Amino acid sequence: MPPIPGSGLAKGLAVTLRTMTRKTVTEQYPDAQPELPPRTRGVIGLFEENCTVCMLCARECPDWCIYIDSHKETVPAANPGGRERSRNVLDRFAIDFSLCMYCGICIEVCPFDALFWSPEFEYAETDIRDLTHERDKLREWMWTVPAPPALDAAAEEPKEIAAARKTAEKLAAAQAEPQQEES
Repeated sequence: MPPIPGSGLAKGLAVTLRTMTRKTVTEQYPDAQPELPPRTRGVIGLFEENCTVCMLCARECPDWCIYIDSHKETVPAANPGGRERSRNVLDRFAIDFSLCMYCGICIEVCPFDALFWSPEFEYAETDIRDLTHERDKLREWMWTVPAPPALDAAAEEPKEIAAARKTAEKLAAAQAEPQQEES
């Protein structure tokens, strides 16, 4: 049996009329900002104070999109009679987000917690060359990183915090003993 002429148009209009009465589920972006989950992977933020220029992030990056430049600087001796030390000073830290595949390997391998996921996602550019962001922009994104969730009340105290607390208690006890002997 041949189709009736105009039956496709009638079916399309029926679908249109049926959906016109339903509530829309479309997000009105950019007028209404989306509610992002807490662990959203937006861009990578740099906490420059923690970066020791160990280059692990750049070496482990499968896309080779992290560019780091540094120089050595001599630090004078901390104590009299001590020796001078040298340390790496960060000159340039840049990530090319046109190459980055957002795998998070650089964040995972950083031993000093200098890299973090930021929920910032509005960083589109009209020119692909502008997607290489230097450390100033990465530092700005660091301030959008949400604070870590609070520990569960029933959770075991982290070993680092427990060790630091014990050390502080020992130092306080050692300082209190001479004061008690003087009294």
